[in-house]
Amino acid sequence: MDLGKPIAKGNTAIIYLWENKIIKIFNDYLPKSESLYEANKQKFAYSCGLFVPEIFDVTQIDGKQAIIMEYIKGSTIGDILFKNRQEAEYYMKLSIEIQQKIHIITADGPLEPMAGKLRRQIDLAPELDERHKSTLIHKLDSMAYEKRLCHGDFHLFNLIMLDNKVAIIDWVDSSAGDIRADIYRTYLLYSQFSMELAEMYLRLYCEKSDLSKEEIFQWAPIIAGARLSENVSSEESEQLMDIISYYCPLQ
Repeated sequence: MDLGKPIAKGNTAIIYLWENKIIKIFNDYLPKSESLYEANKQKFAYSCGLFVPEIFDVTQIDGKQAIIMEYIKGSTIGDILFKNRQEAEYYMKLSIEIQQKIHIITADGPLEPMAGKLRRQIDLAPELDERHKSTLIHKLDSMAYEKRLCHGDFHLFNLIMLDNKVAIIDWVDSSAGDIRADIYRTYLLYSQFSMELAEMYLRLYCEKSDLSKEEIFQWAPIIAGARLSENVSSEESEQLMDIISYYCPLQ
């Protein structure tokens, strides 16, 4: 099947635009259930009334796992913001309003529990020794929270603006968990390329909620430890280890 040239490539899949649909072709090394696992997460978000690309089919194309979904034609808020930096606060507020719509949704049941996902990531982090892993998992087990829908990779480049609506894409990391963890994850992602943007995001989210920076940063070492399981640079690994050492020092 000739899908033409890909429009994007990620760590787990290649994205094509074909007949006004998005086709996501998964890499061979992934588990055979990966496409269905991801599609079910996106279907759940769609069923909650969020503006999310509709899943049309989970299939195989040329022997590879594939998801066929709705194509949302538009620009990411990230691209729009960086062309209009003077309006950064406006677009950041818009993104936070969308994230808060996600966070009000109760998600106890249909999605993977956040705690299990984070525990698995911490166990896989190559930079962490057994003492660090044990300390982080102990802290994770001590956290009490109401299970809400968390995107897991929420940032401006996963939001596509179409007319006056904004679609939320890339739900593979979503889980049922603590919104404070989801907020810190977003803050951490922004901080990797702009502390100014990260601090703006954190300030605005706290202003628009009843959460404090201190409450959100309770999750800092756990999310930093889980982030180490991803393919991050050596410089970022050092920064993440510094976060862990500062907020969760070994006894």
